[in-house]
Amino acid sequence: MTDLELAYEECRLITRREARNFYYAFLTLPAAQRRAIYVAYTFCRYCDDSVDGERSLDEKLAMLSELRRKLDRSYHERAEDLVFLGLGDVAQKYDIPQEYFQEVLSGVQSDLVKVRYQNFDELRQYCYQVASVVGLISLHIFGYNNPKAKDYAVDLGLAMQLTNIARDVKEDLDSGRIYLPQDELAQFAYSEADLLAGVVNEPFKGLMRFQAQRARQYFDRGFQLLPYLPHRSRACPAVLGQLYSKVLDRIEGAEYDVLHRRVSLSKVEKVRVTAQTWLTSMLPWSRQNPA
Repeated sequence: MTDLELAYEECRLITRREARNFYYAFLTLPAAQRRAIYVAYTFCRYCDDSVDGERSLDEKLAMLSELRRKLDRSYHERAEDLVFLGLGDVAQKYDIPQEYFQEVLSGVQSDLVKVRYQNFDELRQYCYQVASVVGLISLHIFGYNNPKAKDYAVDLGLAMQLTNIARDVKEDLDSGRIYLPQDELAQFAYSEADLLAGVVNEPFKGLMRFQAQRARQYFDRGFQLLPYLPHRSRACPAVLGQLYSKVLDRIEGAEYDVLHRRVSLSKVEKVRVTAQTWLTSMLPWSRQNPA
């Protein structure tokens, strides 16, 4: 087995172990694209892992700096790390701009120093870096021939990340972060003290309903991506979007109480949604060649 083959296999194993929701969607792709997506996912996993744990801020920043160095080397020289060897090969085959991977690193780094967001514009920028850019990377792997696809890929990434934020309010709070925009907490007369106390009242429900409605709007736009993709690539983003949309359904069904329970889908539900969405995505679209 060559070093490049080992690199792809390493990324496949990491993705199978860590990817959860994403792994089900990745299985719908043709083999070559699936291998490439595994590499992109593993890069994002490396980024997240570099800032986890009990290391100091300086140590985490140093690890991100090292990832930036390896990323640059993978684009301009031969990478010394298996994962970055695979990344360099994928980037070349699918013409993925280096700036996309750099944006992911910037978003992860911002999580180390920014723990509050004053308004949605600030939050949107963060979501773009850690989610929408991943959608743009994936778009190069899926294939597209209309620039409109990029806007819809950005929107689908925003929808998924906003769903994550709504689901993980308690988990993020425990780590000292509040992603809900500060001006929106004030708008709904819900204080940070209420959040820390785990108060689920009408103001909180109104605040979370507003977050869910905004995510729905992004899902509506993001799903318009699908007819812009080659037929065999559509199932992957369709499955991902549906899985996250179902999580949003579950949040709404729990009357937005994400402070006392973690909303999630069971493995059986994930498999069912994947199968149903995969089959549906194979049906003819009413707009095979959108303008």
